[in-house]
Amino acid sequence: MTNAQTPRHIVWDWNGTLLDDNDAVVAAVNAVCTAFDRDHIDLDEWRSMFSRPLLQCYERLLRRSLSAEDWARIDVLYHEAYRNLLHTCGLATGVPDVLRDWVAAGRSQSLLSMWFHDELVPLVTELGLHELFDRIDGLRDDVGGGSKAEHLVRHLEAQQLDARDVVLIGDVLDDAHAAEQAGTRCVLLTTGVMSRSALERSGFPVVDSIPEALAVLDDDLAA
Repeated sequence: MTNAQTPRHIVWDWNGTLLDDNDAVVAAVNAVCTAFDRDHIDLDEWRSMFSRPLLQCYERLLRRSLSAEDWARIDVLYHEAYRNLLHTCGLATGVPDVLRDWVAAGRSQSLLSMWFHDELVPLVTELGLHELFDRIDGLRDDVGGGSKAEHLVRHLEAQQLDARDVVLIGDVLDDAHAAEQAGTRCVLLTTGVMSRSALERSGFPVVDSIPEALAVLDDDLAA
C-alpha cells in the first residue's frame, strides 16, 4: 500500500463502537417486543437478525409486516427506552486514550453516527470527546433506520477529504457498505450488534477491540 492510500483520517462510528451501549440496545428492543407481544430476546439473538434497513429487520423480529404507523410507533418505543438507559452506557475499552494518541501522532478523525445529531453532540461533549474530532455528524432526519452510505459521502465532502486517505471504523455491515460506496477503507469491530461471522462476510478486517483496530492501521502506516 502506498502512502497516498494509507488511511490517516478515521471516521468513527458511535453506537456499539465508541459507545458501549449493547445492554441499552437490547433493553430497548425488548420494549418493542413487549408492545408487539413478542418474547424477549438476548444480545446473541439480536446479533443474529440485525440488519439495515431496520424496517425489514423488525419485521423479521416481530414476525409480521409493519405499516407506516407501526414503524412510527416502534421508533418512539425504542428511542424512549434507549434514552432512559443512555446514562448507564460507558465508553468502549481504550477510549478516550486511543483517540488522543491518534491526534497526538498528527492524524485526524471525525465522528459519523446514525444517532440524532441534536442529542449526539451534547453527549459527546459531556463525555469530554468533542475536541478530539474535526467534525461530528449525526442523523438530522426525524426517523432513523436507513443506510449510512449517503451520510458518509456528505461527511467526507464537508471536510474535503480524499476517500483513499480515510478508514471508517464501525460495528455493523452497514458501515462496510458505506465504506465501499464512498471508496474508503473499513475496519469492523465485534463489540456491537452483529456477529463476527456476519461481519467477516464483508471482506474487511474484523477485530475485537478499538486498540486492535488501531493496530491494523499502525501496521499499514509502518508498511
